[in-house]
Amino acid sequence: MTQTSVRENLLRIQERIARAAAHAGRRAEEITLIGVSKTHPANAIREAYEVGVRHFGENRVQEWEAKRAGTEGLAASWHLIGHLQSNKTTRAARLFHSIDSVDDIAVAQRLDRARAEAGITGKLRVLIEVRVAPEETKSGVEIGELPDLAEKIVDLRRLQLAGLMCIPPFLEEAGQVRGYFQRLRVLRDGLTKGFDMELPVLSMGMSHDFEVAIEEGATEVRVGTALFGTRSTA
Repeated sequence: MTQTSVRENLLRIQERIARAAAHAGRRAEEITLIGVSKTHPANAIREAYEVGVRHFGENRVQEWEAKRAGTEGLAASWHLIGHLQSNKTTRAARLFHSIDSVDDIAVAQRLDRARAEAGITGKLRVLIEVRVAPEETKSGVEIGELPDLAEKIVDLRRLQLAGLMCIPPFLEEAGQVRGYFQRLRVLRDGLTKGFDMELPVLSMGMSHDFEVAIEEGATEVRVGTALFGTRSTA
């Protein structure tokens, strides 16, 4: 994909974000765009950075390790948005600015310990991924287990719990996923009130449904295809 087309795609995405935000009585500046760069090469990330994207999401630790050299010098934030296996936590704790898919206390504890062992003083931002639909193929903590997991993560000194993330079922009609986004917002609001904690982040919505997510309170949207084009089958 050429830089011109990435720029044009970004402009279209920004217009969609602005319309959705205005429809919800919000400001477009409240929403962070995460460019989902999984399976796309480092030069595509550079092209997106050069036209203004500052947050990027990767699915796999090992894929990001292979691409890092090609992104040196970019003052971007790197998010792990895919499921994190426990044996990858040490590397992930050092490679990413945010782990947006924590769904298990053992993984959170490993991240906390890895940051300590690496001598990293700053806190690692984490989001809890919630399974908002009963799909066996989806990762995420069960809704009933969310309060307990959140409470335990808050006690980890080197992690900063910033909010929640979800991946709803893919439905052709974007409006059909609205209920899942509403559910995540309600869960976040319940934790905020119940534990008296600030959880400002709701990461929800992708290329085909992020307008609905914004209308329901998304503060971060994860956009891949609409920005970079169709991914290769990696």
